[in-house]
Order: sequence, then structure tokens, then C-alpha cells
Amino acid sequence: MDPFSNMPTISIRGRKFFGRIVFGFFLLLSIGLGALSGLVFVYVSDLPQVSQLENYRPDVITEVYADDGQTIGSFAMERRIIVDYQHIPRNLQEAIISVEDQNFEKHIGVDFIRIASAAWKDIVTWKKKEGASTLTQQLSRNLFLTPDKSFKRKFQEILLSIQIERRYSKQQIMTFYCNEVYIGSGLYGFASGADYFYGKTLDKLTLDEAALLAGLVQRPSATSPTSNPKAALARRNHVLDRMVVERYITREQAEAAKQNPIALHVHQPNNDLAPYFIEDIRQYLMDKYGAQEVQEKGLKVYTTLNVAMQKQANAALTEGLKDYDRRHGWHGIEHNILQEHLGDLETYFSDDWKKPVVPGAQLTGLVVDVDAREAIVKIGPLMAHVVPPDFAWTKITSPLQIFHPGDLALFTIASVDSKTGTAKVSLDQTPQVQGSLLAIEPQSGDVKAMVGGYDFDTSKFNHATQAWRQVGSSFKPYVYTTALMQGMKPDDTILDAPVSFPSAGGLYTPHNYDGKYEGVITLRRALAESRNIPALRVAAKIGIKNVIDTAKAFGITAKMEPFLPTALGAADITLWEQVSAFSVFPNDGVRLTPREIRRVTSYEGEALEDDYPQVTEVIPSPIAREMVSLMEGVVQFGTSTRAKVLKRPLGGKTGTTNDFTDAWFIGYTPSLVCGVWVGFDEKKSLGDKETGARLALPIFIQFMQGVYDNKPPEQFFSEPPVVQKASNESPGDTEAPREVANPAPTKRIPPSGASNPKKSGVIAAPAKGVGKRISGQ
Repeated sequence: MDPFSNMPTISIRGRKFFGRIVFGFFLLLSIGLGALSGLVFVYVSDLPQVSQLENYRPDVITEVYADDGQTIGSFAMERRIIVDYQHIPRNLQEAIISVEDQNFEKHIGVDFIRIASAAWKDIVTWKKKEGASTLTQQLSRNLFLTPDKSFKRKFQEILLSIQIERRYSKQQIMTFYCNEVYIGSGLYGFASGADYFYGKTLDKLTLDEAALLAGLVQRPSATSPTSNPKAALARRNHVLDRMVVERYITREQAEAAKQNPIALHVHQPNNDLAPYFIEDIRQYLMDKYGAQEVQEKGLKVYTTLNVAMQKQANAALTEGLKDYDRRHGWHGIEHNILQEHLGDLETYFSDDWKKPVVPGAQLTGLVVDVDAREAIVKIGPLMAHVVPPDFAWTKITSPLQIFHPGDLALFTIASVDSKTGTAKVSLDQTPQVQGSLLAIEPQSGDVKAMVGGYDFDTSKFNHATQAWRQVGSSFKPYVYTTALMQGMKPDDTILDAPVSFPSAGGLYTPHNYDGKYEGVITLRRALAESRNIPALRVAAKIGIKNVIDTAKAFGITAKMEPFLPTALGAADITLWEQVSAFSVFPNDGVRLTPREIRRVTSYEGEALEDDYPQVTEVIPSPIAREMVSLMEGVVQFGTSTRAKVLKRPLGGKTGTTNDFTDAWFIGYTPSLVCGVWVGFDEKKSLGDKETGARLALPIFIQFMQGVYDNKPPEQFFSEPPVVQKASNESPGDTEAPREVANPAPTKRIPPSGASNPKKSGVIAAPAKGVGKRISGQ
């Protein structure tokens, strides 16, 4: 019997049906593979080349350095510090891997097991809870792709990640990631986070600090330690727990790290030391190199600023303006939250209270209660009891005459007691007057300190470089320099007596500041006591046009009319030009154009710019030395005798304009020239007797005292000049303002292009016999 006789036979029709199924399967498979190939081709065709990473350099910070290498400012769209792999500590790498990509060392760029696990959890919970992107995927997304959520972007992300893993090592990928990832607060890369939050480099991070930074990647804003410390703490502890699970640390190490509070030392970009100077640098760089180069390419800018001098300048100008402001009385309370419906005493919060409450800080305080003995003031979390001695400068004796509940006032913090939650404060107010200070090293032209106003946040107008103001008697040295150039001597005499000069509008009859006349006096005494009549007689004798030519040779670019009042400072000149011009005297007649930048390099160190100041011989050395001798007389027995407290060789000149609208002092030692201007933005009087000697000179003195503290006196020249004291000495400390007929309005915008010596180093044609150029680059 046939063994197969009982088996069912497959009909021809059945075989055909089976064949069709097989054919259909392979057909669908072919179609699917073809579609996938087409999809890959389409998506890969516009896929970035991962080889670009070899030349990739992320945006980095442009840093500005002081003359000793300290960082004093920075500019950037993205705050970032680039580090090499060897500077990324192992505890940070382990924290990142634990919380972001636990299979980082094993996968090929895409963790398919984790993707499947995340997808299953999402299906079970019916919510998108699990993320499955590897570090490599995050890197490819951040560097090459848009943040939009689409199938195409996700597919390209996977392809890119696989390519990156094939081309680069795990160490290289980790380095790329640590320099690129965003962690909030404008910070890119973990090195910038370590610097900003802790003021340290990556390799100095402790375990808990590394865990906090690693935890910021997922939700930077929500877990920021500055704005949401509770969430940041919880996230940090979660990272530590994950490190235990991944066996990078023990449970004991994690628990010990959790005991540490979040101790931040927020390290803000140091643009606050010299904001006007830094802004000047920024504008120059933007004009020359462009916004992209400055904000993204990480230039290195080496400047001339001296940190110690700048601190002294800041303090001197601030205190000088506040002294003047207090001398002119209490402004009164400007805002009351109850009257203006800004909130209530319990819940009101001032933005000022986000700042550190530390001694010396000036903060807004809210008056919550007041009686005849004291006012209770709230300043953030602290309370202060303000009693009459704390506002004695106002000359008001009762708190009830100043304060009312709901008042907002400015207070200076004297001390803080964190245990009792109290602070000792004094009432303060923001000066309405403005001022500026500029210090230049005459031998190099280096700008060592610059303060352009009382508060940069309130007004970014730089009064040191942009304010064109009448300079008063500080112009007179150009008159006497011209006289010496024409053969006159310091001890030649001139008549100080009433006089009238012919002018286009009739007779011009000037006066001395004190209304008195001293008869025949020497040129030395006339300059020292700032007598107006002698200066005008000298100018008339030597020719006002010659005086103007001399001023131009000194670097003054202002428009100066050929009329006698110009000799008394009728021209509008910037502090920048005046200080630079006065540097000629202690530098033996030679002027170096001021410079703020010594060198600019690329991020890699390639030199882009080296600034060498232009050098010009303005006047002969003997004339410069005679002028120093004359201007030493201003300090020794003239209008600036209070500067003798500095106890060192010093020359200078005060300046006061009509109606006391501007107060000046420009002075110098052998190694430093410093100028101070005080006035209002609008042209109005500073008040009766508010002269350069009373307002600007004390600021100069305080600055110089700080600069030269415990330093031996310097001599101007190898043979120091002997100052001959006048026979009938004046007590000094008074200043003669010049008379101006129809004064020109104050200019507020500096000239542009080559007419601005600050940027171009170009000076006007010199007078005959002065201004010989001896070198320059």
C-alpha cells in the first residue's frame, strides 16, 4: 500500500493561492524597503555633515581685561567657557550619564532598548512621561537641527547620532556635549555654570555641586537654583540617587552630599567696575569688528584700565556728588505705595530687595510705621529702626516730618544682624547733579580710570567723553603757554585793573571774580589766583588767534571763536580732551593720544590689533617745565591750596563758568593726570560759590590720596622747579569765573569720524612753532 495514499493532496488552486501570498509578502517587503530607502535618501539629502564638528567652535564670550590681566567686562549672546576633556571632572560626567543617558558608554548613538522601554511606559500610563534621547541625540539636535517636534526631525536626529558615534570617540562626544548644552540663566556649557553659580572652575566642583549642574539640563528654568531653590534641591538629590543606582557612588556618599545646602556664590559678569569705560570699549569693537565677532567669537581685549585706580575714582566721584547734593538739602519722598495704590505694607515687594543686603549697599526701604522717636523701615527680609541721627544731614529732627507709612526712600546699609533680622541704616538720596572723572598716564596715554556719571543704570550718557561743556578758567594755561612761547617770562608783570576791550557789539568790560583789582602782578600770580583781567590783557597782547592755535596743538578740537572771552574758557570742550591736553605739561611738552585698548586678539590668541599711541611734540621742553612751575603755584598759593594735603609735587588748574554752571579741576603729578567735572545735564547754576575749587578739587584730592597712599613723592623732572611764592599771598580756595558774551549752547553729541581724536588720534594743525610731530603709528 502506498504510504502517502491517504494524505490530502494540495490542489493546483491551493498552490497558486499560497504562491500569491508569498509573492504579496515579498512585494510589500520590497515596497517597504524601497520606501524606507527613499525616506532615508530624502532625509539624508539635506542632512548636515557631522564632519563639521571637527571645525566647530561654539559661540564664546568676548572678555575685557584690565592692565594687570583681571577680567573687568564681557560681551556675549551666549555665556560660555570652553574646556577640554581632561578638565571635565569624573563626578560631573557620572552625574550627567546617570540622569541623562545611563547607557552612554554602550550604545551606538541611539538607545533602542531605552526607546522601547519609554514607549511601553508611555502606552501604559497613556501619557508622555519618559524621555529616551541619548547625549548624542541631544548634541545632534542642539548643533544641527531645529527644536520642532516632527517625525522628520526625529528621524534625522537618529541618523545624525549614529554618524556622530561612528566618527567620534565617547570622550569627544562628552566634550562637545559639556560645552554646548544649555543650563539656564543664559549659560551654555557646564564650565560657565560652575563659574556663574559657584565662582570656580569645573575641576573644583564638589559632588553635590556637580549633581546640581547635571540636573539643570532637563528643565533649566524650573530647577534654577537662583529662582527656584527648592526645585533645584529636589532635582540635585534625584541626580545623587540616580548615581547610586548606576553604582557610581555609594548610598553613604549620596546622603552625605544631600546634607550640603545649595551654597551659591553667584559670579556676575564684572561690568560694574567701570561701566562707562566698558561701554566705550563695546561701541568701538562693534564699530570695528561687527556684532557677530564681538558677541559670538570670543575676542580677547586687553585694556589700559587700572582696577585699583578705578575703584578710587568710583568712590571719590560718588562721595563728592553726594556731599554736594546733601549740602543743598533733602529732596523729599517721591513715592508712597498706599497713596499710589502699589500694594499694601505686608505684601509689597521691591525689585531692589533681590540685591544682596550687605554693608555699603544702597537699597529702597518701605516705611511701615513712624512715631516721634523713630521710623520702622522694611528692607527685604530685614527691619530697620531709623532714628534722628540717621537723617541728621537733612537738618530735620523729627521722623514725623520726613516719613509716613507707605513711603519708599533710599537707605544705605551700615550693618546687618542676620540673627535678629535687623539692619542699621541711614537715610540717603540719589544726587540730581552729574559729574565725571578721567585719569590718564601722560607717558603712555593710557586711560587708567574713567567715571562718566553718577549711575550708569540711570544714565548711560558718558560725561567724560560726550559732554561738551564750557571749561572756564581751566583754559587759561593755553593763554600763558602761548605767552611763554612768544618770549614772556613767568615773573613778567601785567596790570590787574579795570579795562574795556572793543568788540563787535561795543565795549567788552570784564571783571574779576572777587570784584577786586591788585594792580601790577606777575604772570605766575595771575595764573595761580586765576585773575581774569590779566589773562585777557595777555591774550590781547599775544593775539587770541595764537592762543586758539596753541589749544588746537594740545589736541583741543572744539570750535573756538577768535574773541577774547575764549581766553576765559568760553569754548565747549570735553573732559577727555582737557585731560589729554594737560598731559603735555608733566610729559616735557609731548602728547600721546589717549588709548583705552592695548591689544585685541582672537579667541585662539591671534593678534588682531595692537594700539600704539600717536606721539606729538606740542611745545618745547623748557616751556613745558616753566608751565609746570606756574601751575604748581596754583596749588602752593593760588585757588587750589587745599590740594597741599597730598604733600607731593602737583600742578593743576581750577575752572568755573558764569553763574556757576560748571565746576572743573584738572591736575597732575609726574605720573598721572586727572580731571574732574561737576554740573547738571541741563545748563543751570550749581549754586552761589559752588566753584571748581569747592566742588571738583575735593574729588580730585580724594582720588589722588587713594592712588598715592603710602607711596613716596615723585619729582617732575631731574631738576625740580622752584616755586616762587608771591609777596602778597592770597588765602586761595576761591575761583574766578570767566565772563562770556552770548555763550554757545552745550553740545551733547561728540563729533564723529576723524574729527574725534579719541578714536582717530588726529589733532588740528598747530600754531607756528608748536606741535612738531616726532613719531607715531
